[in-house]
Amino acid sequence: MRELDVAQITEAVASLAVKGCSNLGDDVVAFFEKAAKREESETGRDILAQLLENAQLAKDMNRPLCQDTGLAVVFLEVGQDVHLVGGSVEEAVDEGVRKGYTEGFLRKSVVTDPTGARKNTGDNTPAMLHTRIVPGDRVRVIVAPKGGGAENMSALAMLKPSQGRQGAVDFIVGTVSKAGPNPCPPMIVGVGIGGTFEKAAYLAKHSLLREVGSANPDPRLAELEDELERRCNALGIGPAGLGGTTTVMDVFVEEMPSHIASMPVAVNIQCHSARHKEVVL
Repeated sequence: MRELDVAQITEAVASLAVKGCSNLGDDVVAFFEKAAKREESETGRDILAQLLENAQLAKDMNRPLCQDTGLAVVFLEVGQDVHLVGGSVEEAVDEGVRKGYTEGFLRKSVVTDPTGARKNTGDNTPAMLHTRIVPGDRVRVIVAPKGGGAENMSALAMLKPSQGRQGAVDFIVGTVSKAGPNPCPPMIVGVGIGGTFEKAAYLAKHSLLREVGSANPDPRLAELEDELERRCNALGIGPAGLGGTTTVMDVFVEEMPSHIASMPVAVNIQCHSARHKEVVL
């Protein structure tokens, strides 16, 4: 049994929060470069060029890609042969968020009493923590800052099984259409199908961790992703919502079995600042 002090998780979360907010992934940058060449709208091409410039400036100056440095969504994959010592894991993660957002001068966007006073917690805690127990003796830490504009355009529907594949496609594309310019396109569309009410939403958010341009290993889901991407781009929303052929960067679908009476479908939209960084401890 390998021991790991939770203080290492704190330091990892703090570091990843800062890096995630200032360093856009190579996969997203590569998409912008290709999309800028094939985008049919002149305005759209200009927006994509600005996004590339913004990404480079943020990286060079170690400054946030966007003023909205988001809620800290943290995924922990904890090896079952790891013994975590030194305190509470949840408190260690929150301390990492507190440290990263305070020392990294990142905007704090978390409020208590959401329907009332909405008082800022002052340190961007608590983290939105998702933990899985996996084989092995390592801990994988993923920090994915999630901005409010894109998150607000997400949706979940408990569809009737009789609505089938077409019903799911119509709901997903309809969600993107209603979102319009609000989630700062080009966007990534995360989709969760099946499970239960809350599991579908988790699947949709988790799917956003995939690399832009990657292929779903399930041919059936890969075909679904391709259809959704074509239909979403045909909406004409375009970069920054100013029109064009590049509305989405990619569509990712995760699926699992569901109850015979249910067909949950969740859509979690990610803005063009598709931020997530990880480390294995």
